[in-house]
Amino acid sequence: MAGPLNLLVETEKAQALLQTFSTTSLVAGAGLGLFCLVTDHMLQLPLLLHHPWLWGALNTSVHAIVGFWSWAIVIGLRKRSDFYEVILAGFLASVIDLDHLYLTRSLWSKDGQALFHQPPLHCSTLIPALCFTLRLLMWALRLKDSWCSLPWLLFLALASHHVRDGVHHGLWVCPVGNTAPISYWLYVATTATLPHLCSVLMYLTGTRDMISTKHGVAIDV
Repeated sequence: MAGPLNLLVETEKAQALLQTFSTTSLVAGAGLGLFCLVTDHMLQLPLLLHHPWLWGALNTSVHAIVGFWSWAIVIGLRKRSDFYEVILAGFLASVIDLDHLYLTRSLWSKDGQALFHQPPLHCSTLIPALCFTLRLLMWALRLKDSWCSLPWLLFLALASHHVRDGVHHGLWVCPVGNTAPISYWLYVATTATLPHLCSVLMYLTGTRDMISTKHGVAIDV
């Protein structure tokens, strides 16, 4: 009995991994890359460049949509709770810009791109630290396994924001310093493929199995 059961489990795992690179998810990833190309071009329009508040509001909105879109690729949109998760991802991907208030006293402004010292939430070293801390907190509070995807949601939301900002000033890897600015096409390619990488890592760490086998939640991208 154990043999057929193990075979069924392995088959489900293989299907989950294949779904990570399904036609739907690949098209959605390509669409995400195209969205970045279009919106980045729009943000260079003279009308927006001459109105910093409008530019900043749209730029922050793009961060939110990229985070929203990225997590939607990972989990799909089948249940009401899926919509709550992607909205949370969009919120986390955009709320990072609040730390511009800390250094520039300006929330929606291009001033943040000209900073020599980046604001604290733009330190890329914080991403693994925050995700690991959240995982430990969830373990300490003994939250249900259905919450186990939250650290990955946080990772994808923050990473998508940092990669997009990295085109202008690189990644701030504290305490080492800043990397060179990310090339534009590398940024687009990374943004389009980051959800798939996150999905594969979730598979390798057993997060997908923990959700689907214990709670009957199918993650299909």
